Amino acid sequence: MKFEIDHKSPVPLHAQVEQLLRELIAKEEYQQGKILPSEVELSKRLAISRSTVRQAIKKLVFEGLLVRKKKAGTRVAPQPVSSRSNNWLSFSQEMKVRGIPIRNFELHLSWVRPPSSVMDFFNIREDKKVLKMERVRGKPDEPFVYFVSYFHPRIGLTGEEDFKMPLYEMLEQEHSTIASLSKEEISATASNELVSQKLEIEKGTPVLFRKRFVFDQGERPIEYNMGYYKSDSFIYTVESSR
Repeated sequence: MKFEIDHKSPVPLHAQVEQLLRELIAKEEYQQGKILPSEVELSKRLAISRSTVRQAIKKLVFEGLLVRKKKAGTRVAPQPVSSRSNNWLSFSQEMKVRGIPIRNFELHLSWVRPPSSVMDFFNIREDKKVLKMERVRGKPDEPFVYFVSYFHPRIGLTGEEDFKMPLYEMLEQEHSTIASLSKEEISATASNELVSQKLEIEKGTPVLFRKRFVFDQGERPIEYNMGYYKSDSFIYTVESSR
C-alpha cells in the first residue's frame, strides 16, 4: 500500500491518517502482532505533526482496534467475541416499549473536570469542565440502575434543561442535537461502595456494567454514559436477523 496522504485534499489530515492506519492494521502481519510504526516515524514519513498522528491513533485506541503500551509500542488489539444490537433507545424509551413503569429515585447535575477516558473520547483539554448527570432509576418499589453521563460542551447544555424528558428527545428539541449512533460495551463487575449505596445492595454484589458512547449525525461524540444494573433485575437482549 502507498504510505502517503494528500496534503492538498479537503479531507482533514487526521482523518486521512486514521484511514491509512485502518488499512495498515488490516494487514496480516499486524493482525499477528507486528508493532505499528511509532508516532515519530509516522509524522516524518507523512510530513505532518505528531499531534495529528496521535489524534488518529487515539481514535482507534478508543474504538478498541489498537492497544498502546509504554515502551512496548502500538499493536492491533485482540478482538473479543461480541454481540451487537442494531436498535437503541434512551432508558425511558426502552422501559416504555417494555411496558415497565419507572420511578426516578435521584437526579444530580454538576459541572466537573471529567476523567481521562472522557477527555479522550471528547478530545477536550484537561481544564475544560463538562456537565455530569447522575441518575438512579428503577421500578416503583426499588432502584435497579445507576447512570453516570458526561455531555460534550459543544451541545450547549446549561443544566437548567428538563432532564425528566426522554434524554435524546430533549437534546434534539432544545439543542438541535440528534443522537444518531450508539456504541456499547457490556461487562460484568462487582459493585463498589458508591454503586452499592445507590442500588441498595451489598458491596461486591455482581452488577451488569454498560458503557454507551453516543454520537451525532456527523459522528461527533455527544455523550459518554455508564450504567450499573442490578444483575437480578435486568436482562440485556440482542436480537439478530439474517
